[in-house]
Amino acid sequence: MAGAALSRVPDVQIDGDGVFKYVLLRVRGAGALAKDVVRGHAWAEYHADLLERTAEELARHGLSCECLGGGRLSHRPEERKIHVYGYSVGFGRADHAVTTEKLKAEYPDYEITWADEGY
Repeated sequence: MAGAALSRVPDVQIDGDGVFKYVLLRVRGAGALAKDVVRGHAWAEYHADLLERTAEELARHGLSCECLGGGRLSHRPEERKIHVYGYSVGFGRADHAVTTEKLKAEYPDYEITWADEGY
């Protein structure tokens, strides 16, 4: 049952345009089942806001999550580009390489880059 719930959790949920904070989260079901997901939205003032809202949504389905770190996304759909960079003061820097791979799977026709520099 938890495996089915986990499989329904989208790997990526980000805003369609702009520069905004993101978090890389490890979502867990029952037992050892887990997967990493990306959440990024302009409404979030802090990275913790993204974690809190996602944790609440997941809890309704019997799932939990932990934050693996954060950063920023620059999403420019008119150019088909996403740039991953920066860090979270509270959670540290996410593994931008993992985030980039998740984004490439969701946006295969985009140019997706990342850098550890910047905030």
